[in-house]
Formats: sequence, structure tokens, C-alpha cells
Amino acid sequence: MTERPHILVVDDDPHLREVVGFALSQAGFHVEQASNGRAGLEQVRRSVPALIVLDIMMPEMDGLEMCREVRRTHEVPIVFLSSRDDEVDRILGLELGGDDYLTKPFSPRELVARVKAVLRRARAPASPVAPASTRPSEVLQRGPLRLDLELWRAYWSGHEVVLTVTEFHLLAALLRAPGKAFTRDELMTRVYEDVVVSDRTIDSHVRHIRQKFAALGGDVIQTVHGLGYRLALP
Repeated sequence: MTERPHILVVDDDPHLREVVGFALSQAGFHVEQASNGRAGLEQVRRSVPALIVLDIMMPEMDGLEMCREVRRTHEVPIVFLSSRDDEVDRILGLELGGDDYLTKPFSPRELVARVKAVLRRARAPASPVAPASTRPSEVLQRGPLRLDLELWRAYWSGHEVVLTVTEFHLLAALLRAPGKAFTRDELMTRVYEDVVVSDRTIDSHVRHIRQKFAALGGDVIQTVHGLGYRLALP
């Protein structure tokens, strides 16, 4: 029997945790819960989940601080929840390394759909990785930019750049069609599949990718004014 993916739900509202936990369990996930960021962080340290559903506004340690701490050592996908319709919280959460967000109130069905979409982007090979000499090469490269699709790693001039799952997929979409200018809608389709997100979500991921590569002197994404984005490499 295949082991069920482990989802950690971190929220200070016990009713919401119960509703979300039930919906995810019915969808085939193993669910654990924590009532604040500090307790959630302790659970991550004991056992890293496949994905974290993380509220932003909580006592003890809020979701943004927990995300900062998790991102020091892990790239586990994170879906943020926010009780306020506040764009600052949304964008900050994504820039810290979140992979998606939902604003309360939301339907449990929508949350399950987004969790599944993020996990599809984060899926890893089920079988053990073969030795490098026998594995087929699955690499996208343009100039100093290199994406290893087998190991889910990004490099600039040989230096590794740590990307979230969503950032990796967005950059891969651009790298697969160098020179093509993508609209935000086209990037949403490639990165988020059947889940609808706002233009600002794509903009936030692009900004975060740029910051990470700029730290190594890299410029990987060009803005096409009035349209969207293209790979910046010739």
C-alpha cells in the first residue's frame, strides 16, 4: 500500500483545523495539526511533511516567522492562509518562500485542489535515484543558467540557487522557450495548471527569482512591458 502524503496544518483556530484536516484526510492525505508556528516548527523538526498549510496570523510564532525558520533548512512546499484580505501579507508570504496562498473564508474543496496542484509540482521519482553515470540527462541550460530536472536543482555559473517548487517550474517554463514572451495567464497555466491565481502571485514569484539570482550577479527574467515576461538570456 502506498504511504499517504503527510500534510501539516498550522492554524490557531481549532474549528478551521478540524474542517481542513477532515477535507484533506478524505482526499487521501495523512494530516497532523499544530496551533501556532512554534508548535508547527517543532513538528517539522521531528518529521518533515510533504506540504505545510500555514496560517499567517497566529500567537506564539506567526506563519511568516515559521516560514523563515523552515526555509533555513527545508524547501517543503508551503500554502499560506490569511484571515485578512491584505496584499502585503500575501506578497510577503510568497517572497519568503510560500508556494501558494488562500484568503479566508475559502472552501475546503479549493484548498484540497491547491494542495494537490502544489504537490504535483513537487513530486519526486518514486524509485531510488540511479547512479549519475546511468541516469538519463534531464537538463535545461542557457548560458550560465542550468536547471537539473532530475534532481530539481538550479545553478548559475556552477553555483546552486535554492528555489521553491513554484519558482523552479516558472523558470523552467521560460527556459523551455527562450525568446518567447509569456503573458501572465500563460505562465499561470504552465505553473498552476487548473488553479486560478492573481497576476500579483506570478509577479511575486518572478521578483523572488530575480533576487536569488541577482545575489550571484545573474539576470534571468526580463519584463516585457504590457505583456509579461521572457527569459533574459540570449
